[in-house]
Amino acid sequence: MITNTAYQLLAAHPFLAGMDQPQLNRLASWGHRSSFHAGTRIFSEGGQADRFWLIREGRVALDTHVPGRGDVVIETLGPGSVLGWSWLFSPFRWHFGAATVEPTLTVEMDGKGVRRLCDEDPVIGYELNRRFVQVVVQRLQATRVRLLDLYSGPGDRR
Repeated sequence: MITNTAYQLLAAHPFLAGMDQPQLNRLASWGHRSSFHAGTRIFSEGGQADRFWLIREGRVALDTHVPGRGDVVIETLGPGSVLGWSWLFSPFRWHFGAATVEPTLTVEMDGKGVRRLCDEDPVIGYELNRRFVQVVVQRLQATRVRLLDLYSGPGDRR
């Protein structure tokens, strides 16, 4: 079965599991299906963050620029993951870059619209903020592990 409406796409995504139908209906007005070819740069570190994506199929690599090493992949996200949290917090600039590593299908969400919805409906706002904080913590942990791996010497490994 092919799901086509934004509501159906959102209802099927694990990040939004447990949200009720009225909440998903309100969110659906700010989302649409989007797809990317392999190797597409979705956003660059430092660019304006005005949206996020719920990954349904495919994989996306998060990267950051490390002086002397260039762009380093921090984490690769797959189906069921959320891509982008910088749209939620000022100054609304991407903290990482992101590029697809294979064809990727997502639900693309308008960050400004969702922030407005969060202001209008504090229940949705609290729930989304709670979920996105978990994403931020997970990404910070992945970054820490990756940077420790990059800068550890051969004798540092356990």
